[in-house]
Amino acid sequence: MRDITLGQFVAGNSVIHKLDPRSKIGMMILYIVMTFLVKRIYFFAIPLAYLIIELILSGISLRYILNALKPIRILLILMFVLNLVFTKGENVWLDLGFWQITGEAVLQSCFMTLRIILLVAGASMLTLTTSPLALTDGLERLLSPLKVFRFPAHELAMMMTIALRFIPTLMDESDKIRSAQMARGADFESGNVFRRVKSMIPILIPLFVSSFRKADELAIAMESRCYHGGEGRTRLHQLRFRLPDLIAILVTLLFVASLIVVLVLF
Repeated sequence: MRDITLGQFVAGNSVIHKLDPRSKIGMMILYIVMTFLVKRIYFFAIPLAYLIIELILSGISLRYILNALKPIRILLILMFVLNLVFTKGENVWLDLGFWQITGEAVLQSCFMTLRIILLVAGASMLTLTTSPLALTDGLERLLSPLKVFRFPAHELAMMMTIALRFIPTLMDESDKIRSAQMARGADFESGNVFRRVKSMIPILIPLFVSSFRKADELAIAMESRCYHGGEGRTRLHQLRFRLPDLIAILVTLLFVASLIVVLVLF
């Protein structure tokens, strides 16, 4: 649980860290589009190259990205197995009588698994290089045109950022509760699946109580600082779109265009 990086911010002075949060959100959206445009597994080389370049420029350790994949390792295995079982094909690699493993099934399993890995890694790069406050400001500014339709842009951005920010806090809290319960003799490792799931109740109940308590404390702290939503709110740091932001967006668009050209030609 200590290794979970979703919602975690790593302070730095790199080119990626200095970009406007609106630019990084736009780059993230383009990266997601680029990932879903891929139709063949070898075309994943383009979004993978983009992710590697971003990782190098940000100075973020690869360990953070690998840690972000740890919580979904069961999902990745399940996704791989399901595609391996239900994908039909003609190129049979292994015939077990009741089940045939085909080359098409293996390729599809690797394709779907790699897509999820790239999406999670890209989302982690956004939160690792953008502080929660900057992410809130960026989301609010991007959603501000919807205020014409009375859309609560500030409130939505605040809720999303608080949710991301409290993921590491809640994980750390659950780790502490688990250690305390184990010190009292609780067993979370032995027994069948149903018994192990039932043994999680002593963790979940205190975690829910702690979550509501933290939410109440946060609400009181915000009210004591005269927080009343986005109306009339000023900012210490104003967002400015600079030349590096333009270059970053253009480079991302270049990768998307390159992928589209490759898809059309091949």
